[in-house]
Amino acid sequence: MGSKDETTERRFTPIIGLFLGILAVSTASLFIRFAQVEVPSIVIAAGRLTIATLVLAPFALKKGAGEFKQISRSDWLILALAGSLLGFHFATWITSLEYTSVASSVVLVTTAPLWVALFSPLLLKEKITTRVVIGLVISVCGSFIVGVSSSCEIIDHSLSCRGLGDLLNRNYLLGNILALAGAFFSAGYLMAGRRVRNAVSLPVYTFSVYGIAALILCLMVAISGARISGYSSFSYLWIIVLALIPQVIGHSAFNWALKYLPASYVSIALLGEPIGTVLLAYLFLKEAPTTAEMFGGILILTGIIVSTQLAQIRRNGRAA
Repeated sequence: MGSKDETTERRFTPIIGLFLGILAVSTASLFIRFAQVEVPSIVIAAGRLTIATLVLAPFALKKGAGEFKQISRSDWLILALAGSLLGFHFATWITSLEYTSVASSVVLVTTAPLWVALFSPLLLKEKITTRVVIGLVISVCGSFIVGVSSSCEIIDHSLSCRGLGDLLNRNYLLGNILALAGAFFSAGYLMAGRRVRNAVSLPVYTFSVYGIAALILCLMVAISGARISGYSSFSYLWIIVLALIPQVIGHSAFNWALKYLPASYVSIALLGEPIGTVLLAYLFLKEAPTTAEMFGGILILTGIIVSTQLAQIRRNGRAA
């Protein structure tokens, strides 16, 4: 990007960008739930990324017309990887909302910072510390509690569960597994973006990555045989809003911050999403989190904070 663009970008600190990103992505689960009343999850995911790509196209093609030709083959491969991971992230996470509660889904999908910390030695050449191991254990315990919360409850001061067979056959377990898979894909997407953002401008990066993700999701729609027409106007409205606010504004804010901050720090910002999402789910969907979900969520977030060494990341962020 030119010097003028750099000056404009630096007027807004990465921290402000992350804050705006958190506010924007916190609305995603709510819009998805409204659209899922009649639209299949994979169609919602494909619509979200396709619309976002079309919105960004004029900016990318005008601002980075010559930049596309200058992107190296290795950077294109990373862009393709980031886009693929983003596509699978939305395919798994959005589908999870059909089977489990908003609270469980969002808490599990925001374990992405933990996986960033674990895989960074391989992809970002960062060492795993004892704190990461401790945080992993805490988060896994929290994930287990969230996963079984719908089949277990406390009765007369004792824990009562419906049984392992029933637990394994419940839809909520599938939803929680899909949400956790979404966290893995999200972590990979963030790390891939960190590797290439210094070489590719934001308009070109977001257009390329969102476009690749859209192609993958549209292919999934075609394979599944799901229809893309015949839904109510409100359903299409929710998909459009989903594309504009959580995707174009929210995810683009995170991608912008990746140029200036470590992937682990950007991923830490995702910890703010469950707070906003659960609050919105309670207000508009009347989905109050259970005591077990709240306790498990606290353990997960505690493990993430411990493993990613929040204080150290903050120092790195200021240095950037």
